[in-house]
Amino acid sequence: MEGLTLARTLARLQEHLPARALGWMFPDETSAALLLEGAHGTTNLVLNYRPPHPVLYLSRERLRGEAHNAFQRFVAARLRGTLTHTEQLKLDRVLQLHFSGEAGFVDVPPARLLFEVTGRNTNVLVLEEHQQAGDWEGRILIAAREITQSRNRFRTIRSGGRYTPPPPYQKFDPRNMTADEARSLADLPLSRWRDQIDGLGPSLSAELVRRAGFADSPKERWPAAWQALQGLVADPSIQESVLSLNEASREAARAEKAAQLRKALREPLNKRLTLLTHQLGDVDRATLGLQEAQHERQEADLLMAYAHTVEAGALSVSLSDFAGEGEVTVALDPALSAIQNAEKRYSRARRREEVFDRLAEREGQLRSDYAEVEQRLRELDQASLSELEALERQLISEQPVRSSYGARYQTPSGLEVLVGRNNKENATLTHRLGRSQDYWFHAQGYPGSHVLVRSGARELDLPDILFAAKLAAKHSKASGGGTVAVDYTRIKYVWRPKGAPTGQVHYTQQKTVYVDPVDRE
Repeated sequence: MEGLTLARTLARLQEHLPARALGWMFPDETSAALLLEGAHGTTNLVLNYRPPHPVLYLSRERLRGEAHNAFQRFVAARLRGTLTHTEQLKLDRVLQLHFSGEAGFVDVPPARLLFEVTGRNTNVLVLEEHQQAGDWEGRILIAAREITQSRNRFRTIRSGGRYTPPPPYQKFDPRNMTADEARSLADLPLSRWRDQIDGLGPSLSAELVRRAGFADSPKERWPAAWQALQGLVADPSIQESVLSLNEASREAARAEKAAQLRKALREPLNKRLTLLTHQLGDVDRATLGLQEAQHERQEADLLMAYAHTVEAGALSVSLSDFAGEGEVTVALDPALSAIQNAEKRYSRARRREEVFDRLAEREGQLRSDYAEVEQRLRELDQASLSELEALERQLISEQPVRSSYGARYQTPSGLEVLVGRNNKENATLTHRLGRSQDYWFHAQGYPGSHVLVRSGARELDLPDILFAAKLAAKHSKASGGGTVAVDYTRIKYVWRPKGAPTGQVHYTQQKTVYVDPVDRE
């Protein structure tokens, strides 16, 4: 996005402000969507901050997705309340969104989100709210991309540090530029006006040339150049294309997201295809083993029939074929009798036949599954983004439920409760077994068990909350005291900090109840 295009998007957003923030969604690891309720109804403000094609736009489509990383979880927890206003640094590709914060059990103070829409240097930061209007500096609470001096010796960005905006520059602002100021650029080719005029990048500069109808010095054709510049300020879009710059960036972001999703969906399908290939290979080997079993049974039958003629300790023996077609040479274990050699062959034949029977029952289903996975892989190449998202939900729903860990209980309403008995089980319950909407309980401020209530999307009744909270209090270091404060929240708000030991977590969006520990075992 270029400066004028970004200004146009912010002007459209300003029509909705102030707007209440209804919640954040995260379609992927580098996209965030804020659902806003303002004067013109609800709309999504979407930020795609993947270099080198970041974009900001408004959308009314239904967006989904939970936080994928610690930065996104922090954004969801810290940027709340009302989006009061926006600011753009001149016509540079830097903007900030101001949030009022909200009061509650735990107050969320005001903060601002700063978006540097700067190509390969794109970044998103959460800053403390400034004390003075127009102030762009401030303490960085968290950044999507930490930039150290080893990566950029001119500018560092790190959590806890001070944010410094890009260095100032002197250019004309085309929104309030006079005709005389524009005429002073008449000696420059029109394609170079972006060196002196703010908000113009390569794309809008090319569009300016197209609208004016020439690229050389505008001295002789001044009215056309001035009119083209004014028109570009009013409508900074690419007229030759069906899509505006904003829409084109959005489509590029959607295409990139589709490519990422397609790649992610291919991985489990390819693994499944490899597994099915190995399993069908087992069927083929079992078929060959069945033929071997028939041969061993024939040799065993001969040994049983002619056992009285076989000398003890012989390494092999030639016996007449039952069909009268000659003799068959049978290898022998000299340590075994003829009968024992026959029984050994019967035993091997039975094992091969049992393996074949077991795999033959599955062969039809295996080949059907193989064809289905191949078909899904072919569909991936042609699928649209919405189809890819639907396929992702389908694959997730088809995943088998993992075996449960931890001690098991049941709430008064019949919901399953799992209690971790050590750090390893705590981590398994919280990060592997628990689904995003399940409820998670833990004694506040004390080491103890993670308690998982498998509630799905349903809300917990008060008896269930108290039951799980008492379990969390009982299985904690606070169990020997009196009343214990127990926090609870959805699993999606619980995460393990980078480098933290097994079982240690951070969490947000919690509520607290106070209970007396009881022995439920």
